[in-house]
Formats: sequence, structure tokens, C-alpha cells
Amino acid sequence: MGNWTLDSIAWDRFDAAKVDPEILRNIKAAAMVERNGVDYGIYLGRVFASDPPFVEDVNRWATEEIQHGLALGRWAQLADPAWDFEAAFERFRKGYRLPLEATASVRGSQAGEMMARCIVETGTSSYYSALRDATEEPVLKQICAKIAADEFRHYKLFYDHLRRCLERDRLSRWGRLRIGWMRLAESEDDELAYAYFAANAPADAVYDRKRSMQAYARRAYPLYRPTHVQRAMAMVLKAVGLAPQGRLNALLTRAGLWFLRWRATQLAAHGA
Repeated sequence: MGNWTLDSIAWDRFDAAKVDPEILRNIKAAAMVERNGVDYGIYLGRVFASDPPFVEDVNRWATEEIQHGLALGRWAQLADPAWDFEAAFERFRKGYRLPLEATASVRGSQAGEMMARCIVETGTSSYYSALRDATEEPVLKQICAKIAADEFRHYKLFYDHLRRCLERDRLSRWGRLRIGWMRLAESEDDELAYAYFAANAPADAVYDRKRSMQAYARRAYPLYRPTHVQRAMAMVLKAVGLAPQGRLNALLTRAGLWFLRWRATQLAAHGA
């Protein structure tokens, strides 16, 4: 699957003068979520225990996700030497846990699980593409480019398996759309919010999910350009079973861009 390691990164090119402190806060949060890939690997391994070949792919996928977190965490420590990546991750792990005891998908079927994973990989591939294009810091740009490429491949992995599962689970297009919408709505759930809190809040701070999520979103939403949103919409439509290009994509891209810009402006006005 992947063809890079932490040693592939040109760490010696790090330029502290080009670190954007607003982006840094979100990178710290992203490092938490990505490194937590081990728990996602356990969960998916249990859900797909009857499919050993796919579990092998999941294990490789989880290893790549962990590497993403380690790369982002290492960069964040270069940008902020006072930040303790290990301590922040331990704080995150204590406050957020996946349903590791599950033996069946929380989405109702394996096809539903793959649909949800496609939405997640759509979000991560577009986000790291946006970060790559927004940052001027050369090491972070390289890391985000590599992660974005991985996430596009991960989307293909889950999409290919989604097609296999659909033949058995008979998940309708409407069912896929419903799960996709639910997973999009969950983008503002506790995972990202708590990751932002664990990575950035003082040790004595009290967790406020809404406040943490708004702080993360205010820094993430302005990064997106039309090409990022257009490609993300194409990936979502493809997973749902609709034509990825055309009028619907153009309409959703315009709506998505409007929402991101409106929401970013609103959050900034309220001091998120």
C-alpha cells in the first residue's frame, strides 16, 4: 500500500518562520485522530472477522493511519517544542474511545460500514489536500501531500470492498445516502472536538464539545478551495451510486463552498 516512512520526510527543511499558528492547532488535533488508527483497526477487524483477506488490508491501513499521526505529531513538536505529543495523546485516549467491544457494524451491515469509511476517507483526503495547498511550511506541505495520497488510496480500498458488500447486503442507494449523510453529520462529533481539546487546552481546562468543535472548524473551513470541494463531492456521489460529475456535482460544490465560507465567517465573528 504505502511507499513512504518517517525517514522519507525532509525534516531538515523545516522552516519555523513559515509556521501558521492557526494551522498548527489543527495539526495537533489531527495527529491525535490519525494515531488512534490502532483502535479503528481493532474495530474493523472484529466487524470483518469473517473476511481474513480484508482484515489484512485493514491492518495495513491502520498502520498507515498511525504513521500519519506520528508524522503530524513530530512536525507539531518541531513547530512547538514545548508541546508534549505523548502526553496529549494519552489525554485524548483517556477521554475518547471507540466501541471496541462491537462484533457487528454500528452502521447495520458491512456494506454500511464501508459506506461510512468512504465518507471518512473523502473528508481526510480533501482536508489534507487543502492543508497541503494552504501551508507555506515545506515539511508540513510534504507530509500533507503524502497523507492525502494515502487517503485517496484508502478511499479506493473501501470503495472496492463496498461494491463487494453491496452484492450481498443489498444496501439501497437511499440506504447509502442515509448512512453517508449521518457520517457527514458526525464530523462534528466528540472525536475531532476532543482531539482538539486534548491537543490544545490547558491541563486544568474543562471540556466543552461545542466550543472545541467550533474552534477546530473555524481554522479548517477557510482552507478549502473549489477544487478540493469538487473532488470531495465526486467521491461522495460515487460512493452513493450516482454520477460523480455533472450538474449535481456542480450544484453540491457551490453549496458546499458557500456553507464553508459562511460558517467560517460566522465562527470568526463569534470568536471561536
